[in-house]
Parts: sequence; structure tokens; C-alpha cells
Amino acid sequence: MLDLRPVGYVIGLILGFLGITMLIPMLTDLIEGNGHWPVFLESALITTITGGFVALACANGVTAKVTIRQTFLLASGIWLVLPLFGALPFALGATQARAVDAVFESMSGLTTTGSTVFTGLEFLPRGLLLWRSMLQWFGGIGIIVVAMTFLPELRIGGMQMFRSEAFDTDGKVLPRAAQIAARISAAYLALTAACYACYVFVGMPPFDALNHALTTMSTGGFSTWDASFGTYQGAAEYVASVFMVLASLPFVRYVQIIAGTARPLLRDPQVRSFLMVVATLVVTIALYRVTVNGDHMEHSFREALFNVTSIITGTGYASVDYQLWGSLPVVLFFFVGLIGGCAGSTCCSVKIFRYQILFASIGSQIRRIHSPHGIFTPRYAGAPIATETLLSVMAFFTAFVVSLGVVAVLLGTTGLDSVTAISGAATAIANIGPGLGDIIGPAGNFQSLNDPAKWILTAAMFVGRLELMVVFVILTPRFWRSA
Repeated sequence: MLDLRPVGYVIGLILGFLGITMLIPMLTDLIEGNGHWPVFLESALITTITGGFVALACANGVTAKVTIRQTFLLASGIWLVLPLFGALPFALGATQARAVDAVFESMSGLTTTGSTVFTGLEFLPRGLLLWRSMLQWFGGIGIIVVAMTFLPELRIGGMQMFRSEAFDTDGKVLPRAAQIAARISAAYLALTAACYACYVFVGMPPFDALNHALTTMSTGGFSTWDASFGTYQGAAEYVASVFMVLASLPFVRYVQIIAGTARPLLRDPQVRSFLMVVATLVVTIALYRVTVNGDHMEHSFREALFNVTSIITGTGYASVDYQLWGSLPVVLFFFVGLIGGCAGSTCCSVKIFRYQILFASIGSQIRRIHSPHGIFTPRYAGAPIATETLLSVMAFFTAFVVSLGVVAVLLGTTGLDSVTAISGAATAIANIGPGLGDIIGPAGNFQSLNDPAKWILTAAMFVGRLELMVVFVILTPRFWRSA
């Protein structure tokens, strides 16, 4: 029988920590004197006490090593339970959100999707705005740990390629997670502080700078304004672009830089390909805007740089309604969002390394067809790609496309138009943020969607953030029958 106590113990501890962090926005509202602070005190007590009881109840089942099945449940359980308690301040606070809206917002935050159902953000209590940003920041560091610890062990979507000898702990998942979290958190915190300082330097108010630093480094995209980054066009867009790119690179490389070597970062094929793709897209859209829209070069380059970087990294900030640029940018932005950044970053979506493996496999197959008697082995970073990894990546692509189609069809059955349904499915599965169309496009939000559509999108964000296969495996009867 599957022992759930180790899973419950870890989730209980993390839940208790989440409750304690609610005291930060509580103090913010208390200092502001807006009378909203009791909401966070109540939410903190509920969350901390619940987490504490769960951890205590499961403490007698803690073992040194977690099984693969327990790891599957732990990886998914964290992202299932935390959004429910993270939603409490939205349901109890100034927004008085209904359950569907509160859970949607919380799930969007912790999965760093960035889609929102709230309007009038600039009029909300500062503690609530800070809580939204904190959820994304926690989600960002959380997914890095999951990507570097759990997914390689679970052999999900080719992530087994990224087992790091620097964090070898003899296969003990929980000590490994703690070790990785400690080292990466230092780099994550340092980059967030640098981002905050740069935002303040270019003129952003300190409170907005803090919130945007948290949601930039997490590639989450929540803003303190309904206009998103349209409020801070100019130098702040360059700052955001730089740090969104930095957040899209493998954080283990920053750990190695701190240890004294930048060579792994410079030689990483993911990093080179990602930067090349971003540069190509920025130049293409900038030139398009100059030649077709008649815009001047600096403005075209800045808007192209910011919005391309925001979409490809899954951050989801919007400085303008890029749907007004023309059909080519709109089509490009739809597919750009399905690329993603590097493995081991805060980014979402497919990830650049999977495309590299896919193209290597296609190239090998083409050469094999041309020369049937030849031996052609797809390679990545100069090394042959294992058959297990190829199959894992192909399974991920298949699951991604099928999931996108299923979610789009389900959204269509709720009465949404085709553009909203398809782009909504893509933005949820890939955790991007804005969709396309008049409703959920960069100039809109998700508030007006019907309740079934919001629940479908909430589930899609959860599945997409966990690289699809983690959740699908748990849903199979065989997972629960196996010894």
C-alpha cells in the first residue's frame, strides 16, 4: 500500500511556511493603516495551523528516501494544495472573490502563468498586491527545484538529461531538494535584489519596483496596474527585458558562476539557442514595425524586445496591445509562447532543449532515409541522445499537442469563440499569461469568462506547470494498483 505520510509531511511543512509568509503582506497593510491586515492574519492562522497539524500527523512516516510514486504525488501535491490556501486572502479580503476567481488567481500566481481575473489593481490594498507578487516569486523558485530535483528522477519529458553531479546525494530526493533549494535560492534572491535596484534606478516607485522585481524574476507577469507594463514604458522595459532573459537561463549555471566558473553557462547549447531565437524574433518584429507600421527604430526595437521576451519566457507582461501591429506579429506571438526558455529556469512552456532534441531526431531520420545503410545518431551537446530521452521528449510533445487540443475543445463547449478558446488553452497549458482576442488579449483579462471556463483553465495551468506527464501518470489506475 502506498504510504502517503512522507508526502503529507513535506506538504504540511511547506504549507506552514506559506502561512508564515502571509505575515509580510499583513505588516504591509498594518503599516499602511488601511484596515485590511486582519485578513492576512486570519489566512495565516488557518494555513499555518493546518500545515502544522498535517506535518505532525505524518511525522512518524518520514524516511530517508522517497519512492518514485511518492515523488510523483509530492511534486503534484504541492501545486495542488498551496493554491487553495494561497487563495484565502483573495476570498476573505478586499476583492471578496468567489471561490473560482480566488483559486484561479492563486493558481495563476503559483504556476507563474500571470493571467488575472482582477481589475482596478491600483486601488487594491498594497498587502494584497504584494501577496500576488509573492505567490509568483515562490512559484518561480519552486519550479526550479522541481525541474532540477524531481523531474530528472521521474524521467519526465527528457528532463533526465539534466541530472547534475554538483548536487549528487546518492539518490535521496529530499536531501537533494534541500541542497539545490539552498544554493539556487541565493542566486535567485541576488538577481531579484539586482532587478529591484535597477527598477528603482530608472524611476519606478519602490513599492512597484519590489512587486515587478518579484514577478520579473519568476517570469510570472503580475503587475500592480491594470495597464501592466504600459504604465512604465521606456527605460524600465529594457530593465525588464534583461532580467526576464536572465530568469530564463538555467539557475544551476548561476550556482556554478558563484563557485567560480562561467564556462558551463557559455557552453550550454540551450543558452546559445535561446538567445539566438530571441535575437532573431526581436529583429524580425522590429523591422516589420519600421517597414509596415512606419514606427521609428528605437521605439520598434524596445517594444519588440520587451514583448518578445515577455511572451517567449512566459512572463506575460504587456506594454502595448501588440494585436494592433498586424497579422504577422500576432501569429508569431502565438507560436513564440509555445517555445519557452531553458530547463532549470523559472520559464514554462515546452522549453528550448526539447526543440533541439526534436530537430536533432528529425535531422537524423532524414539522413537515414537518404542513406538507408548509414548509422546516424541524434546528438545533443556533442553527446548521443539516449533512446529513452528521445522517447520521453516525443511523448511530451504528443501530450502537449493533445492536451492543448482537448482544453481548447472544452473551452469551446463553454461558449467561448475559437480565438479565445485556442489561445486560452495555449496560454494556460504553456503558463504564458495573456491570450489573443478582445477578451483575454494583452489589453484584456480573464474576469468576464464563465465559471466552467475558469475552472478548465485553472486545471490546465496546474497540469502545464508540472510538465503534463506528472499529472497524467497519477491519473492512471495502474499508478494506484502498483506495489
